[in-house]
Amino acid sequence: VATIVDAHVGHDGRLAVALSGGRDSVVLLDALAQLAATRSLSLTAIHVHHGLSINANAWAQFCADLCRTRNIAFTVRKVEVPRTPGLSLEAEARRARYAALADAALQQAISHIALAHHQDDQAETVLLQLLRGAGPHGLAAMPQTRCDPRGLLWLRPLLEVARSEIDGYRAARKLTFVDDESNLDRRHLRNALRMTALPALKAISPQLAPILARAAAHQGEASLLLDELAAVDATPAFDGATLDRALLGELAPPRARNLLRWFLRQHALPAPSTARLAAMLAQLTRARPDARVKLVHAGTEIGVYHGRINVHGPPPPAYSVPWAGQALLALPHGTLAFERTLGQGVAAKRLGAAQVTVRARGGGERLQLAPGRPRRALKAILHEAGIPEWERQRLPLLFCGDELAAVPGLGVDVAYQASGTDPGFALRWGPNAAASGSPVRDRPNHSA
Repeated sequence: VATIVDAHVGHDGRLAVALSGGRDSVVLLDALAQLAATRSLSLTAIHVHHGLSINANAWAQFCADLCRTRNIAFTVRKVEVPRTPGLSLEAEARRARYAALADAALQQAISHIALAHHQDDQAETVLLQLLRGAGPHGLAAMPQTRCDPRGLLWLRPLLEVARSEIDGYRAARKLTFVDDESNLDRRHLRNALRMTALPALKAISPQLAPILARAAAHQGEASLLLDELAAVDATPAFDGATLDRALLGELAPPRARNLLRWFLRQHALPAPSTARLAAMLAQLTRARPDARVKLVHAGTEIGVYHGRINVHGPPPPAYSVPWAGQALLALPHGTLAFERTLGQGVAAKRLGAAQVTVRARGGGERLQLAPGRPRRALKAILHEAGIPEWERQRLPLLFCGDELAAVPGLGVDVAYQASGTDPGFALRWGPNAAASGSPVRDRPNHSA
């Protein structure tokens, strides 16, 4: 534990530990607390309250009491676990848990989070991935350290420690912990493996856990090599957000599949099944240049625009949000900023004539951008401006009463344009990252 913490956090850094109240996380907290006492290390425990068990409140209280007696900073986060068709409750709970841990750490300016996974957990993960037919990335299982796109470094200090060693430590330190009854539910594949398959395999090979952990490390090296190959293939094809579909189609099938998996990972998307990946590759590379391609994967849409493969969020639901003069207006898929100007943007006096709302496109809107020009269909103007279809669907429209006054990134209707020294508002549109689909950089704001 000390080796991992010293190498990545340092003697005087700040570290959060995910504390469920179970045996492994309690042992990790105890070990880190002892380590912090010999250093200037600042330790914070974060408990995620899923609300899935009748004992959830008691677990949160146990963690709070444990931290209070040890004088360790404690944070609890409540989450609602969605019931998404096609996804297991276990997977959704894990996704919600990691998001809550990350948000809690970032809000406290903590950039390192410790998790209590150990060697036997790693062995279970390798077997799970084998049963799913995973490739090298999946069989690499859990890394000891991982830096996510937000700069958070996730650490697993116990990953090379066996469950038996953790049990011995807990007994020696007389640590108490809580039991999650769901860990005994054999309907969950991981539990079934832990309770039936792993004991049988260990009877054949007593060193099963370290052997599988070593195999995971080998697969981790192989996956790194595959990523390096993908990066070479991506050099002329990837611009940081989109991928040249022609260059993808020119690669040999194994390299093309590898590059497409790599591209999806750049957008934080899971790899699809082998059959699904093959179908996606065929549709993305073989479709006619004028064909409309839209593939749905893991809550996002994948399409082709001007010969480049792009990833973006689904269109937002219909909305109509009133504006009452605030500088920032929160919308379902981003934020619209109203910046005060003189002689530019939307004339402030015109906005006082009727109720001002920001709405999604409904179809049939028309706009006149300059005197002497005809009033034209907004759809045609957006198309001529070269704005991709998915971004057109997401652009917020500013209405004064029933009249379209302005579209960020496009312009202001002549009837609402500020001039001279008239007070006005410049509109700047900032889509959420999930809606924009940009994996590694912020997209520029659109203004009007």
